[in-house]
Amino acid sequence: MAIQSENCILLAEDNLFNQKVTVAMLKKLGLVTEVASNGLEVLEKVSQKSYALILMDCEMPKMNGFEATNQIRSREQSNGQHIPIIAMTAHSSQEDRESCFNAGMDDYISKPFKIEDLQAVLTHWQLI
Repeated sequence: MAIQSENCILLAEDNLFNQKVTVAMLKKLGLVTEVASNGLEVLEKVSQKSYALILMDCEMPKMNGFEATNQIRSREQSNGQHIPIIAMTAHSSQEDRESCFNAGMDDYISKPFKIEDLQAVLTHWQLI
């Protein structure tokens, strides 16, 4: 059974610089963050703990964000839960957005993003 963590966000990002910047932004917004560097780590973490939201990089080693999202959504079908998953990607065409939504992601933020962009997404999902 997963441990509940009401306001903890899981950041799935393989780039160390992007991890540090995003964690700092989230901290400034008053949110606690845990980090996974690839899709396999994401799956391991969500099997151990419930998160309020996942910020999912689409391109990561070992397992990309699309596949990790697909597996999370498959697991959720059996337990009735739904974790909001926000895609983070430098690819910003309409086709890229549709790929994210088709994979089961709930929202989308283009990299690089400012704290105001992140705040708007988190406000939409009622985390701040």
